[in-house]
Amino acid sequence: MSAPPPVAASVLALRGITKRFGALTANSAVDLTLHKGEIVALLGENGAGKTTLMNILFGHYLADEGEVLVASSEGELRPLPQGSPQAALDAGIGMVHQHFTLAENLTGFENVLLGLEPLFGLARGRRAMRRSVEALIARTGLSARLDVRVAELGVGERQRIEILKALSRRTRILVLDEPTAVLTPQEAEGLFMALRTLAAEGLSIVFISHKLDEVLALSQRLVVLRAGRKVADRPTAGADRALIARLMVGEEVEVERPAPVHPGPVALDLAHVSAGSGRTRLIEATLALQQGEIVGIAGVSGNGQSSLAGLVAGLLRPESGAITVLGRQGAASPAERRRDGVGRLAEDRHRDGMVGDMTVEENLVIERRGEMPFSRLGLLRSKAIRAAAQEAIASYDIRCPGPDAPLRLLSGGNIQKLLLARALAGGPRLILANQPTRGLDVGATVGVHRRLREAAEAGAAVLLISEDLDELFALSHRIAVIHAGRLTPVVDAAKLSAAEIGLAMAGEASSGFGAAA
Repeated sequence: MSAPPPVAASVLALRGITKRFGALTANSAVDLTLHKGEIVALLGENGAGKTTLMNILFGHYLADEGEVLVASSEGELRPLPQGSPQAALDAGIGMVHQHFTLAENLTGFENVLLGLEPLFGLARGRRAMRRSVEALIARTGLSARLDVRVAELGVGERQRIEILKALSRRTRILVLDEPTAVLTPQEAEGLFMALRTLAAEGLSIVFISHKLDEVLALSQRLVVLRAGRKVADRPTAGADRALIARLMVGEEVEVERPAPVHPGPVALDLAHVSAGSGRTRLIEATLALQQGEIVGIAGVSGNGQSSLAGLVAGLLRPESGAITVLGRQGAASPAERRRDGVGRLAEDRHRDGMVGDMTVEENLVIERRGEMPFSRLGLLRSKAIRAAAQEAIASYDIRCPGPDAPLRLLSGGNIQKLLLARALAGGPRLILANQPTRGLDVGATVGVHRRLREAAEAGAAVLLISEDLDELFALSHRIAVIHAGRLTPVVDAAKLSAAEIGLAMAGEASSGFGAAA
């Protein structure tokens, strides 16, 4: 954990921030103060109001009540015009979102220049900015290949380009939303070293994360929101994972470990399968997954996971090799996979898992709309759909205005709970869980993990694709690593360390794994 900085002047103050969306109060009289050179972790369950609060700070939303104050160059706190991202940028506020916002057809340096149009067109300005960015890299260790197109960069370099882009705008306050979600442990530690350097130079940082070990390692103060209200504001010193989880959820959170496994017949068998194209291509993959076990696939995003998931879900056909899923050999359509007993949690819930303008109940049955009891003679049965939705909402604690509410109104965590309910409906025999808890709080994560364990104990095979090593160790009986489209052999999880998996994720030799399959 970082040592607390000396007492410094406030650079930011949010006072009495309240934001309502109809009957829902997302923030209720929230106060937050940030000092120069301080790293504050902003924590809370999904739907607690963290994102709403930061969107108000950055001008994306207007607060119904309260004000945002930012220190002037003289150090005096002055009101920040609300509803203006440009005003936030001019005040020195930068934001790095969980999902990259880079232009992949441009180089890293060109992305840094985006938004600085006068400099972009002047050679002298470009040279000055180049020197400034290179000096920033040398000072902080945020190394990145500036002259390579972003499409060719790894996720670690893309993350560093995002931060360099924010800092190049004379940022004094940096908001980081889940900055390590797609990084290896080694990349995350390198990022933390850079952030500590920047904080020592006076940069103030708000750090949003659900990885509690990282929160403890990086932050100096914890601010916790629950149901839109601030429930804790305390130094990180003296806190531990259990305390933070209790503050976020309001009760003790028990973390379970994988139960002993008694595997049954093979549910998924890949034999030297190649599929896909480009950076996400799967190459000569061999894997056997038995019913009753959870096999984890570790890897940095973009190394072939999407092709592996596409094969299992029926979205992709193998170019070579043999695939057998629940007794069906060769390719199959997504509908056939579903009828065979495959349940799927998509990696990108917004792009591939949901239709935002459709209702909660429509999204819950969208994959089964042609099946009984939801359809008869080609007509949907609204009462059966409503009853199933109400049962799922209650069973999975999906917090929403009602079954007929548009899904886009729900928080990311509640959308994920809905998608889990849909994937597990009917008792699938093979579950594809692709990044099942990405962006979820500790309470929701525990709930998802419990459901997946129960499914495995009931005899389902679970293929867990995750970039979160804590999740892999919490759930997996065996683990393989995917890098550059190639799978390592599957190894007993109890015999592996986080460092060994991290090295394999980066493509380096690891004693825990043999030669790539």
